Amino acid sequence: MTSENPASATAEDAVLTRVDVVRLAATAGSASAQLVGCTLDGADLSGLDLTGWRFERCSLREADLAGARLDHSRWHSCRGALASFRAADLTEAEFRACDFNNADLRGARMTSVRLTGCKLTGADLTEARLFDLACEEVLFAGARLAGSVWRRQRLRRIDWGQADLRKADFREAVFEDCSLRDALLAGARFDKADLRGADLGGLRLSDAALFRGATISRDQAALLMAELGLRLG
Repeated sequence: MTSENPASATAEDAVLTRVDVVRLAATAGSASAQLVGCTLDGADLSGLDLTGWRFERCSLREADLAGARLDHSRWHSCRGALASFRAADLTEAEFRACDFNNADLRGARMTSVRLTGCKLTGADLTEARLFDLACEEVLFAGARLAGSVWRRQRLRRIDWGQADLRKADFREAVFEDCSLRDALLAGARFDKADLRGADLGGLRLSDAALFRGATISRDQAALLMAELGLRLG
């Protein structure tokens, strides 16, 4: 079933191609369009100006949004496995209850992006600009986040299990119900971070020095010593 309302620049339950999206953008003019329950699987939307657009319950599996302008866009309950946002502008975008596993976000501009209840398992965020990123209940398991900046943030229910966090900046961050289990942490910085709310399982001996100056609990200290093969006398 397809429904499109030119007056409000809204498409519902439609299968859309690049041509359809361009036409909708023309209808919207300077206003933002809204897509509800639409399918854009494999669609080439690269380079398009979709500033402020709203996506709700949309499927974007393998969609190509490389270089697109998506600043101030809103995403709710969308699915986009293997979608490409490479070098896209996502400044001040908001994602809620979305699943973009294995998405390509390399070089994306993600300043002041908000992620709530989202899954980015295996996503590649290499060289993405993640300044002032707000996350809560986000799954980054196996994601590539080398060099990402989380400094001074309050991090709630974030799972970085097995993620690549080499040279990430967690200085003065506060962890609440988070996981760093088996993450790659070489060169990461945790100066003055509060790690009492983080799962540090799988720590390597070479990583232990990274936590110098950070705060951990007594239970965590005992666990880390056990994982490093040390015993209290």
